[in-house]
Amino acid sequence: MECLENPWRGKGLSAGVLAGAPVPSTDVEAVTGLLRRCPAAGETPLVQLTGFAPEVWVKDERGRMGLGSFKALGAAYVIAHAAAETGAGDMSKALTGQVYVTASAGNHGLSVAAGARIFGARAVIYLSETVPEGFAERLRAKGAEVVREGPEYEASMAAAARAADANGWTLLSDSSWPAYFEIPHRLMEGYLALAEEAARQMPAPPTHIFLQAGVGGLAGACAAWFRHVWGDAPQIVVVEPDRAPGLLESIRAGRPVEATGPVSNMGRLDCKVPSLIALAGLARDADLFVTITDQEADAILPALAAQGAASTQSGAAGLAAMTAMDLPERARVLCVLSEEAEA
Repeated sequence: MECLENPWRGKGLSAGVLAGAPVPSTDVEAVTGLLRRCPAAGETPLVQLTGFAPEVWVKDERGRMGLGSFKALGAAYVIAHAAAETGAGDMSKALTGQVYVTASAGNHGLSVAAGARIFGARAVIYLSETVPEGFAERLRAKGAEVVREGPEYEASMAAAARAADANGWTLLSDSSWPAYFEIPHRLMEGYLALAEEAARQMPAPPTHIFLQAGVGGLAGACAAWFRHVWGDAPQIVVVEPDRAPGLLESIRAGRPVEATGPVSNMGRLDCKVPSLIALAGLARDADLFVTITDQEADAILPALAAQGAASTQSGAAGLAAMTAMDLPERARVLCVLSEEAEA
């Protein structure tokens, strides 16, 4: 494990370094107001885990909207917001003719596919060669068209962007880069529902919060809300695979950088290029950036499965990092179990 203390905490990186990227939203009412209109948008539970020295609470996202992941709050929220803005009487046809295209290493694609189907749009999802075919079948079952492109996520994302430009489709990425901020900012806003629920459900404020990160959307959104609610008191720790430390290396350099490394078993987190919006927020809000190995990600899974909290290496990465750190026994820890175990 590598651990880097954030020298930018409280001030953040300059807007110039980040190409003018905004910080994450804290407008939780925008999210909860729209979600109240969705029958599938019930709260997910906060559960206490046993067998750890500190007191450990996890926000269990495995049942979110029947999609098995916090990602249900992201892309589907963006699409629902666009549908609501049309003012259509029949919301199931509000976006007929609209095509959303994206790349996905996992559950983001399911969220795009589900949102598009609900509101009458089409979804085209680009997958890299490393994504299992079983996941492609899950996307097709939700009505999405699947296209294979490139050896890794970054190549499939570039292909999706080219397809959007060539066909006049809407690119719906969960990352952000120069001049592409509006949609991912809205997408990250959707994750505030998770953070607001967790803060309200916690019996007392946590001393430590562990947030796993790929491009950083979940971590950036949640950290912004937790600082809004709890101020400077909790220590916020951002967790990445040691094979994809895009955020950690960007914090070290004081500017966005692209990490390099082999493929990680934390596939949902194996993103080498950080979202600029997430980086803007986390440079301001996070205290520590840590990396974990594939072996450390594996090691936590049997203990979680034994108490009914089965997940994946990506979904439990925050918990894996927590066990690798020497925390005080009186610590009260909040983690996110971000996705269900794979079948």
